[in-house]
Amino acid sequence: MIKEEYINFTIGRQKRIALIAHDSKKQELVEWVEENKDILKNHFLCGTGTTARLISDETDLPVKGYNSGPLGGDQQIGSRIVEGNIDFVVFFMDPLEAQPHDPDVKALLRIAAVYDIPMANNRATADFLITSDYMNKEYERKVINYNRVINNRIHEFTK
Repeated sequence: MIKEEYINFTIGRQKRIALIAHDSKKQELVEWVEENKDILKNHFLCGTGTTARLISDETDLPVKGYNSGPLGGDQQIGSRIVEGNIDFVVFFMDPLEAQPHDPDVKALLRIAAVYDIPMANNRATADFLITSDYMNKEYERKVINYNRVINNRIHEFTK
């Protein structure tokens, strides 16, 4: 029987940060990255499609690009979270614009919550996170052991 309630993971000093923005928020994200360039240059950056290219072109920071969101980029970022290869997500969302890939966005939000990944959905939250003391040191995150939860549910169901 699985006994541990949580599984601990370490986010290292150098963060692996995903940068994502809906179309109407791309320029705002580029500006935010430029304003925080001195901090972000010390971390590994990746992003979806056009957003990654714009940030790289306009800030001269290296940004690994994945597909655009509607073409699976949000799912690629989600899979990197599951694999343990993304520590932090900055996703400037447009809450007033329907997106063709809303189910993918919702899945990304859910997987970030499951894996206890810090996620900023707007500039204010991104500002708070980027200036946190944790940006310069390791952080131990506790992820609920969902295998244990599922096994307990199965055990309860089969009683």
